[in-house]
Amino acid sequence: MSLVPLATFGTRVEADLARLALEAEGIDTIIFDAEANSFFGGGGLISVRLMVLDEDFEQAAQILREERD
Repeated sequence: MSLVPLATFGTRVEADLARLALEAEGIDTIIFDAEANSFFGGGGLISVRLMVLDEDFEQAAQILREERD
């Protein structure tokens, strides 16, 4: 069991929206680099990473694909 990156976002807000969609489906997530991103003004110099457990990756990726459609 390990954490893997699921997606990257330009801002913390975008990452939080994805996190909320996944957690509503019962998938635990962790956001990395949000503080570093906001330190640089959220301008995309440092992406915010949304991480999930490796065993949840496929389901989480499918949920995010459906959210985008």
